[in-house]
Amino acid sequence: MTPSVVVFDIGGVLVDWQPHLAWSDEFASQAEAEAFMQRSDFIARNLRGDAGERFSDMALELDDPEDQRRFAAYVANFAQTVRHAVPGTWELVDRLKQRGVPIHGITNWSAETWPEGLKSHPRLGEIFGTLVISGVEKIIKPDARIFEMLCARAGVLPADCVFIDDSLKNVEGARAAGMDAIHFTSADALEQALQERGLL
Repeated sequence: MTPSVVVFDIGGVLVDWQPHLAWSDEFASQAEAEAFMQRSDFIARNLRGDAGERFSDMALELDDPEDQRRFAAYVANFAQTVRHAVPGTWELVDRLKQRGVPIHGITNWSAETWPEGLKSHPRLGEIFGTLVISGVEKIIKPDARIFEMLCARAGVLPADCVFIDDSLKNVEGARAAGMDAIHFTSADALEQALQERGLL
């Protein structure tokens, strides 16, 4: 069955996420910010934030009071981490919409940082017919339930959908849930994959 609906991930597909920039005013170099991220186990804790936990609560798990303060400040500084769009993909969104292709979204994104992200990219609040935000739902990709939730809310079948994500694990999760899926590597490659499916 040829998909008729496109479901986008956001971070790494539409929006370039550079978390070290949250502390660009705090540290003299990117290396210092990345060292803090490593000792605070930022990536693992951020995924917990995507699943619904609060950054201020997770900050209290750190031993150093200054690191606690820095980690808790991530939410307030979040807009700095997503200042730039991924080159080329917004143009593909516009072309799909011009062709009348329904556009939906599923993102692993904290409920706390989502409003801050919208400050940098307000169109994220406008382009999707249905959007499922993991931190709001407390379910993260590649859990099959988040794909099922999108389909139920959008009134589509998994087989109707092609899902686009820069994470191969999430692509495989979408396929396991019955969707077609594209592993995002570049806008040019995505354009070709959508053309092959007759969507562009």
